[in-house]
Amino acid sequence: MSARCDPLNIEVINTVPDAYDTLVDALYRGPLEKPPWSSALPRLRQIFDCQVASLVLRPPAEDDRGVILNSVRPVADSEATDMLSGQADWEVTAYREQFFALDPFVNLPTDKVVALEDILDDEELVASEYYEHYLKSAGLFRILGLDTVEPGGMLARLRFSRRGAEPPFNQQERAVLTRIAPHLRLSIQLYATLGRTASERNLYAGAVEQLAVATIILDEQGRVLSANTIARSLLEGENGLGIRAQHLVIEGRDKNRELQNALETIIKALHRGEASVIRALRIPRSNNRSQLGLVLRPVPVSEWGEGQSSPCVAVFISDPDLNESSSQSTLGQLFDLTPAESNLAILLSRGLSLAEVSEAQNISQHTARAQLKSIFAKTGVSRQAELVRLVLKSVASLG
Repeated sequence: MSARCDPLNIEVINTVPDAYDTLVDALYRGPLEKPPWSSALPRLRQIFDCQVASLVLRPPAEDDRGVILNSVRPVADSEATDMLSGQADWEVTAYREQFFALDPFVNLPTDKVVALEDILDDEELVASEYYEHYLKSAGLFRILGLDTVEPGGMLARLRFSRRGAEPPFNQQERAVLTRIAPHLRLSIQLYATLGRTASERNLYAGAVEQLAVATIILDEQGRVLSANTIARSLLEGENGLGIRAQHLVIEGRDKNRELQNALETIIKALHRGEASVIRALRIPRSNNRSQLGLVLRPVPVSEWGEGQSSPCVAVFISDPDLNESSSQSTLGQLFDLTPAESNLAILLSRGLSLAEVSEAQNISQHTARAQLKSIFAKTGVSRQAELVRLVLKSVASLG
């Protein structure tokens, strides 16, 4: 839904139920939009008849640009009435880079509507550095604001700014902002929750990729919902795996039947409330390449369930021919190893013999043995097999 609509103002919001409902709808849709609140902010700017409507999702700091969303009143006959200003626009960059430290209109009482004139009268404002160096240049004078904090601690600041020639914000406008405050707070909570969930998902997905594990997510119909980079590479190559009619399949009738039976078993068990059913199988490949290993496990669902087209089964695939990308730097920091010692330990963990490592590193076997002895002393192991296990079990591959 576009923010462009018939002219809106406070009177319309107070007298036309549909207009208020549409505004609330835009507030709750905000967390799902890119950029967020790209429908609500232009609508709010129009309702409050102001030059700029701003939503500060993360206040700027000395070493942090912050996140500020702005909707600026368009020039006459402009078509861009439903667009947010860019993060490089002067109003945003000047505030976050120079003037945030001068702003007296911060740390407002939570969920309380406050106008700048409640803090500074006109004479005090004009005499302030903030007005002289920022508001005056921006052509702004009147500001109405609301701060809200969601339960997780995320602070959001909503601001409406008018030019000096425009009237102060009246009681009707303050009342409408007070009325929408609970909706804004809940909308911010949804945004914060979605953001935290996405961050966790990306973190875990990145960790799985670093461990060289292909991951494919299927719904309850066995259809592919997503696949990580390694999985897509396997599916696109000649590895005995593929997608047919949105379903994961294995080349060869018997092996594919084994996969489909395993999926059916897991999905039926999940429907019965059994989340511990796990199946594993191997996929032969041509050209004497190592077999792929597949583990299928159910994706836990909430008590109320997500319904159809939701994640139901996770397929994890290991390819023995892929090496885990252990970080030389991280391994060195973990065990106080030199770069040469870290390289030697990583190559040994990939199955090379000490002689092969010395040849690959272009060093003598005497030097390689000396490095290995130093590694043993630093890591506390005494055998090469123990060292390999230590490297493979360490977090170096996540570095």
